[in-house]
Amino acid sequence: MHLPRVARQALTIGWIVALAASGATACGSDDSSGGGGGGGGEITVSATSFPDYVDPQMSYTVEGWEVLWNVYTPLLTYKHEAGEEGTKVVPGLAESLPEISPDELTYKLKLRPNMKYSDGTPIKASDFSYAIQRLFKTDSGGSVFFNVIVGAKEYADGAANTITGITTDDATGDITIQLTQPNGTFDNLLGLMFAAPVPPSTPLDTDATNSPPPASGPFMISSVEAPRRLTLERNPQFQTVKDAGADEVPDAEVDKINLIENKNQGSQVTDIIQNKVDFMMDPPPSDRLQELKARYSDRFRMEESINTYYMFMNTERAPFNDLKVRQAINYAIDPEALNRIFGGRLHPTQQILPPGMPGYQEYKLYPGPDLDKAKQLIAEANPADRDITVWTDDEPDRKRIGEYYHDLLTQLGFNATLKVIAGDVYWTTIGNQSTPDVDTGFADWFQDFPHPDDFFRPLLHGDSILPTNGNNLSRANIPANNARMDELLTKQITDEGVEQQYADLDRAYMEQAVWAPYGNEQFTTFLSERMDFDESYHHLLFKQDFTSFALK
Repeated sequence: MHLPRVARQALTIGWIVALAASGATACGSDDSSGGGGGGGGEITVSATSFPDYVDPQMSYTVEGWEVLWNVYTPLLTYKHEAGEEGTKVVPGLAESLPEISPDELTYKLKLRPNMKYSDGTPIKASDFSYAIQRLFKTDSGGSVFFNVIVGAKEYADGAANTITGITTDDATGDITIQLTQPNGTFDNLLGLMFAAPVPPSTPLDTDATNSPPPASGPFMISSVEAPRRLTLERNPQFQTVKDAGADEVPDAEVDKINLIENKNQGSQVTDIIQNKVDFMMDPPPSDRLQELKARYSDRFRMEESINTYYMFMNTERAPFNDLKVRQAINYAIDPEALNRIFGGRLHPTQQILPPGMPGYQEYKLYPGPDLDKAKQLIAEANPADRDITVWTDDEPDRKRIGEYYHDLLTQLGFNATLKVIAGDVYWTTIGNQSTPDVDTGFADWFQDFPHPDDFFRPLLHGDSILPTNGNNLSRANIPANNARMDELLTKQITDEGVEQQYADLDRAYMEQAVWAPYGNEQFTTFLSERMDFDESYHHLLFKQDFTSFALK
């Protein structure tokens, strides 16, 4: 999913494009029951795919983060603002931004006093250390970011019972975090849901999707019927968070949000037009885009986002363990053919970092589409294994992407089999090393935070090849690039030459053709007539901010 970090550094977000995730619609009564905040009422949001997990330590999809951002508040958080302002780190459950030692190895924070979870349980400083332990015990994809904490690797390996680099005092609210080396992104990491405190009643070594932890944000999850629907309601204890001074976390404007899964994006559009549904999380299908632009400009708009769409290729096994085969795929893919699937919302690319990300420099190593060059490279490689399974999910646009890719591989002489699975289990399936025949297929990545490390570490570092919930789908493990990545993380993005070094790292990975990137997607917002269109906004990191939903 994917997403940001900026605290002690100002990052310039230039040209930004958006990324599509899942569809959402909203309808319901104008009943204004429920406590706290303004507005009131009930709406329904429709998603093309259900969140991967309804668990702050486990979820790592756009659908999941869009829901959970306003349910689980970390020590730090991101401003609830549109545009670049929304990428700034601000205090959440902590009283202020961390006090950082001169050597940048010690972070000190203080939890706000007298706050409670939605079930009335007090929020304690030790709940933070418990949350970080859960990251490792559940093999969360987010755990790769927190290896920098002293003792984290020993805890993950079972050599220690606690993460020694985190000390807490429940009486004072003090939290101290020791790092093994300076980390230019650590403020940003503390603002992700991975680091949101949860009570120790939350299962330590399994995800809590079927029984989500109590909430610390403006909404709580009151019911889950995965993978079909979930319900968000006002957190009855959120006033304790506000009373403690957490001014950067806004209250909800509506009392209840019903999220339902609907695989038909065309019907989602129709439901919104007819005011049966209030919001769809995904962009509309390409054949409806011009209609919405022309007829519904008072409740439809294009949105910025930072993302990269690509085909992953498993570099650990034939035929993609051969560089020439991977280069051939990059030569063969036609971004414009894929752009038609997106209705023209795709900015063509052939690199890892997207526009708007520090370090982005546009280049193209594999000019094309050039099928003749691709076939020449495959002939030179002469792979003995030409049987390939192509993976994608059942969301309409992603299914079409998979069909295009399957047909292209067939043209290149491979015996390709297309495997389409449900979107709500897609990432956990292909990110599990025990899943057979994960050769190649559809993938995308939305920024977690506005720093280029987010497009390298979880996706391409050798340490990110995890048994489950892995995001390094190409199983890339290039020691020299791992070392360069680790060294860059000890610096600030504003340090002289750092952005250029990230640009060089981008090129180094694409010289090895570890991916076949093809585009950066622009997003949309489409609301029913019942909704306050001007108040609702799209957040650069977490998509639509559910606290901005309001009925007229």
